[in-house]
Amino acid sequence: SCKLFFSNDPVKIVKAKGQYMYDENGRQYLDCINNVAHVGHCHPDVVKAAHEQNQLLNTNSRYLHDNLVNYAERLSKTLPEKLRIFYFLNSGSEANDLALRLARQYTKHEDVIVLDHAYHGHLTSLIDISPYKFRNLEGQKEWVHVAPVPDTYRGLYREDHEDSVTAYANEVKNIIDQAHKRGRKIAAFFVESLPSVGGQIIPPAGYFQKVAEHVRKAGGVFVADEIQVGFGRVGKHFWAFQLQGEDFIPDIVTMGKPIGNGHPIACVATTKEIAEAFAATGVEYFNTFGGNPVSCATGLAVLDVIEKEHLQAHATEVGNFLMKLLQEQKIKHPIIGDVRGSGLFIGVDLIKDQAERTPATAEAEYLITRLKEEYILLSTDGPGRNVLKFKPPMCFNMDDAKFVVDTIDKLLT
Repeated sequence: SCKLFFSNDPVKIVKAKGQYMYDENGRQYLDCINNVAHVGHCHPDVVKAAHEQNQLLNTNSRYLHDNLVNYAERLSKTLPEKLRIFYFLNSGSEANDLALRLARQYTKHEDVIVLDHAYHGHLTSLIDISPYKFRNLEGQKEWVHVAPVPDTYRGLYREDHEDSVTAYANEVKNIIDQAHKRGRKIAAFFVESLPSVGGQIIPPAGYFQKVAEHVRKAGGVFVADEIQVGFGRVGKHFWAFQLQGEDFIPDIVTMGKPIGNGHPIACVATTKEIAEAFAATGVEYFNTFGGNPVSCATGLAVLDVIEKEHLQAHATEVGNFLMKLLQEQKIKHPIIGDVRGSGLFIGVDLIKDQAERTPATAEAEYLITRLKEEYILLSTDGPGRNVLKFKPPMCFNMDDAKFVVDTIDKLLT
């Protein structure tokens, strides 16, 4: 049931360092896929922190330990002040599942609104709120409502619309109104701060504020899923939801993947009010390994590296350079319909036809297959599997960007 990358000719990777991976024959590949190895594969500082703590203690997280408190404090400095309660877990899926439980307990409602093509994880509860998955399985549950992706390139309301922000937010309001007519109540609006599986989408600024207003008015909460895009990847901000504006604060934020640079750790941050409502059930929540000393030492090391190596500023600088090079290719090659992104989260939308914007699915597949032969690992996504996804480790540099774009140019030519 697991499909390998490049399944026709899979790569056997035996080691990695920074933004490079090596196969069993010692060939070096440039990794443009791995947002998990956030600060670079096998970063010595992260490896050292985990190793040293492993030699001292790793145990159930129901004992007192400084790493847990220190890590929560460090994380809290990156977030708006009201998000001050932390739950530590082992994976992004666990984090989103807990966010769902928190939302339902706090609001006493059941229903969830998600964006089309969204993916929030592989637990049963999350398959139910992931159209990307449930459309191919049992279908949509009665308590799930699907809103259109705020995609101004190929969505319902495009770049020529006079106010796409309000138009997309009104779609959510209509869903709420329809649900209320059927006697249903909204617990949460669940959204990736930058929809990734949906096609590397950058929602227009102000969309989250307007949606949050409708959702909160209906008694629901706003959940920002930062599992793919948090920890400075977008460059300008530490969290992708901050791209929406300083005035926007989610009620719950979930984290995974980059948080531990490949070590299994995840987190849910929320408000005191929501946490208290959850605790009021009298049913305790504990997670045996979530927040164990080794995981927290690893997480602290990742934050240290982001700071010490100025990776946020680096993501802005390299990301802008990569976008500029890709925009130049867009002028040269009509197959490139759109280049969008922030920092080192970038999508290149390949099309068959400028007017219709028909997804160039086969061409995208061909391109990533050929790139692999040139020792560049890149993947595609989006409903039409036609969007090239750039989410490399944050140490990806200017030379790497030039190498990738020169190779894309050669192949497209």
